[in-house]
Amino acid sequence: MSSPARKDLADMSGVLYVVATPIGNLEDVTRRAVDVLSSVAMIAAKDTRRTRVLLEAIGVTGPRLIALHSHNEPAASLALVERLQSGDDVALVSDAGTPLLSDPGFELVRACWAQGLAVIPVPGPSAVIAVLSVAPIPCGRFHFDGFLPSRPTQRRERLSALAALGTAVVFFEAPHRMAGCLDDLAALVPERRLVVGREMTKRHEQYLSLIH
Repeated sequence: MSSPARKDLADMSGVLYVVATPIGNLEDVTRRAVDVLSSVAMIAAKDTRRTRVLLEAIGVTGPRLIALHSHNEPAASLALVERLQSGDDVALVSDAGTPLLSDPGFELVRACWAQGLAVIPVPGPSAVIAVLSVAPIPCGRFHFDGFLPSRPTQRRERLSALAALGTAVVFFEAPHRMAGCLDDLAALVPERRLVVGREMTKRHEQYLSLIH
């Protein structure tokens, strides 16, 4: 297996790899992701316990795990930049899918760019792209909006704004708020086709397509 891509060898700074991980089925991890995760000095993860499960499944035991989440991102990013500047390679992962999409990591990526450090993507699973690939709607242009507001009033306001965009819209919603969200969609945009994906790539995955 080939070694990870690097900057010019004359530059002894480390590389930040932004690594996509499986969204459910662990067999979706790419060979390159395994290669990178096994070669870096440190792995920054939103939840180190969940990442440790993945690492055990793919046989990676070497790198040190460090937490990087919404509560410690500024301090953790500063520490990681220092490690990168000292020559260590670092991988950034989320709990599932591609980092930075409704997950922490932006502060670290921005800090690396500000310091002239290499940031390299290791593409792979993405819930957004996965659901669009099976949706019976035109998705040549789409808007990704992350998680909707948790409060009903703000959620309805956001859905009304999204409906005015005129393109396919992808967003995340928590299971316990799904019924209320569907009721809002039926009332606000009865003419729009809706595609719901749940438990994606897992044993009980399901996709529904409805016109209200």
